[in-house]
Amino acid sequence: MGDTIVVTGAAGFIGSHLGERLIGLGHRVIGIDSFCDFYPRPIKQRNLTELEKSDAFELAEIDIRDRDAVLGLFESHKPDGVIHLAAMAGVRPSIENPAYYAQVNLDGTVNLLDGAVAAKVSRFCFASSSSVYGNNDKVPF
Repeated sequence: MGDTIVVTGAAGFIGSHLGERLIGLGHRVIGIDSFCDFYPRPIKQRNLTELEKSDAFELAEIDIRDRDAVLGLFESHKPDGVIHLAAMAGVRPSIENPAYYAQVNLDGTVNLLDGAVAAKVSRFCFASSSSVYGNNDKVPF
């Protein structure tokens, strides 16, 4: 078997298809997803249908803000690489709840980076959230 790759946001559209492709290339995939309610859980469950048929896939239902869970996963699985797709998306809700978005998108990413460093992961690919943030006169400062 090839490398063990952690894919965050594994139950999302892109994450699930990426996981399928990686498994097709002979890799083992450890998928992380929190199943937050931004998208309905049944849609995410459906996205995982093909992945869950494979012995090369394992799902960890954890929130990347949970530092102990993230570090524990890296310690126990010793992945070779990480593809980080998990993020809270959407400009409008990020303005309504900026602290939550910072916790997931920033603090969660730091947890993943720290886990990767501790496990001596040699490759870390980070994809931005699906939204582009820019100047907005409505953002309160």
